Amino acid sequence: MAGVLPPSTVVIATKDRPRLVRDAVAAIQAGETVPEEILVVDQSAEPVEADGARTVAVPAHGLSAARNHGIRAAAHDVVLLIDDDILVTPGWHRALVEAVARGPRAVATGRVVIGEPEIPGGFSPASAPSEEPATYRGRIGTDVLAGGNMAARREALVDVGLFDERLGPGTAHPSAEDNDLGFRLLDAGYEIVYVPEALGIHRAWRPARQHLVYRWRYGLGKGGFYSKHALRGRLRGDIAPRLRRLPARVRPGRRRAAAGDLAYVAGILAGTASWAWKERVRRRGGS
Repeated sequence: MAGVLPPSTVVIATKDRPRLVRDAVAAIQAGETVPEEILVVDQSAEPVEADGARTVAVPAHGLSAARNHGIRAAAHDVVLLIDDDILVTPGWHRALVEAVARGPRAVATGRVVIGEPEIPGGFSPASAPSEEPATYRGRIGTDVLAGGNMAARREALVDVGLFDERLGPGTAHPSAEDNDLGFRLLDAGYEIVYVPEALGIHRAWRPARQHLVYRWRYGLGKGGFYSKHALRGRLRGDIAPRLRRLPARVRPGRRRAAAGDLAYVAGILAGTASWAWKERVRRRGGS
């Protein structure tokens, strides 16, 4: 049943992608319902402006830092986060806000599907395509929060410490910031509601030559996340099936997938080691 939605702010962090962020803002504004505020947190070398959005410029310290700035600066307590290369569908805003409005312990995340390639061989590195609604509680052994398509009350995010600014694009462990936040939210007793009606299209604008780089980066972040929380079982469960399926993938036409798995596994191992080393230095009082 449709009802009055609580006021909300949509936060979009961006860096040197003016065309993408303008398209993202336009898609939000074309929704069946619209937020009271769209806040663009801009780390670009050249300032970005998008009609209908408030823009704040911040230093380029990574995606997590930009998102945290936006969460703190938002004019409203219900905060939605969307990546600058995701185009939301008309019912997106209402679906996420209604899910958060279920109660003070509710965090919502939406469905993400990959769009048509915008360039030859263009790809998108992440999706969350399930069409089945779900509610998650406690330690569930898997990652269920899509940081590029989510909503929460600000106090819930502040309660668990916001995004860890050591994780995510623009850092030495350039992914898994949303895996880490979701893990901490569930550990703190919040529930994560997966709302497939909150649909975003992840644009496939990246060139094919960057595929292995992104797989390596995703591994680095995941390794940092696993090391941070000592999730050795999760780490083994991530690596083992990829190694087992390698022989079937090392065939003509499938070698790109095999190379991607190897880059991801290598990234996990490197990320785990580098996180552990930095923690050891920190505990000894180093820099």
